[in-house]
Amino acid sequence: MSTQEDSVPAVPPASGAWRAGDSRGGRRFTRIGSVTLERGGRLDDVEMAYETWGTLSPSGDNAVLVLHALTGDSHVTGDAGPGHPTPGWWNGLIGPGRELDTDRWFVVAPNVLGGCQGSTGPSSADPHSADGSPYGSRFPYITVRDQVSAEVMLSDLLGIDRWALVVGGSMGGMRALEWAIMEPERVERLFVLASTAAATGDQIAWCSAQMMAIRCDANFHGGDYYGAGPGEGPHNGLGVARRIAHTTYRSEAEINLRFGRLPQPGENPLGGGGRFAVESYLDHHADKLTHRFDANSYLVLTQTMNSHDVGRGRGGVAAGLGRVTARTAVAAISSDRLYTPGQNAEIAAGIPDCAPLRVIDSPYGHDGFLVEVERVGEILVELLGEPAQQALATH
Repeated sequence: MSTQEDSVPAVPPASGAWRAGDSRGGRRFTRIGSVTLERGGRLDDVEMAYETWGTLSPSGDNAVLVLHALTGDSHVTGDAGPGHPTPGWWNGLIGPGRELDTDRWFVVAPNVLGGCQGSTGPSSADPHSADGSPYGSRFPYITVRDQVSAEVMLSDLLGIDRWALVVGGSMGGMRALEWAIMEPERVERLFVLASTAAATGDQIAWCSAQMMAIRCDANFHGGDYYGAGPGEGPHNGLGVARRIAHTTYRSEAEINLRFGRLPQPGENPLGGGGRFAVESYLDHHADKLTHRFDANSYLVLTQTMNSHDVGRGRGGVAAGLGRVTARTAVAAISSDRLYTPGQNAEIAAGIPDCAPLRVIDSPYGHDGFLVEVERVGEILVELLGEPAQQALATH
């Protein structure tokens, strides 16, 4: 049984953010202008990075919007390579003849506002700074609704008036819900996976520990660390945050079955300074993230997830969900202890035109929405069937 990939990463950079001058990979870029923020103020000269697959039809009726989770990005499908440190996070779903068939659908995946893989975020140059330095500590607090506002502006510039489908899991599911509530006339179908209608106290508590780990790193410098050299950024704090988060992404049963009390091969954890296998596994995922992500973006995006509440200013969660007019499918992961089946059931019950909750049986916990690609694809095909109403009527 393999518990860790064999490669040992090099010293991490101060930030794993994509920066101007790096390989673009499959990214496209467009400037959308100023985004007015929910809490007041605005972000000026905002740039959005995104990837596309397929061709927009002359009538514009075949567009699908795919929204990524916390540490995801626009690279939904494809190989790792220049500009893309990891393979696509939903490899196998997009392409000719696949569930999101690019001979039929035009698929768009933006990097989220506040992220670090091409869209404006804390690592981006602040247009108001005299020397073009990154925002760093100056980046404002943004909400999920602000992120959707930026994506609406991107959609306008792409000439997309209505999405045939908006789909997202986890943090992407939060944005998908807000899309369907904020812009109901622009969302024909909605697919939410492993998400929640509002961040719970338990979820905020787990996030709080992760954010504190980053802020307590001696190399965080209040968020202004971009001039530091390799190994001199807040990678230790970001790595701790990832270890905490990744534990919540997998199920207790899987971790116990896969690792139990096994020592890491060649190490003695019983007084010998070595690690248990599960510790090595978490170390590995922490090291990977510090090479491809930015600590400030992790904070900004975690705060946006904490802000998530479809009922804020709308009379409560039930009233917020009641605004959705899209034909909807909601899927939960049976072993998800972060965004539980019960929380997803609340979404399904609250949306007027929603099929019964689909529960994907998986041992992989929250990460099941990324792992169980075949099951996700089956639900996608049903929802995208013609006509959509008949496709899900039997479920």
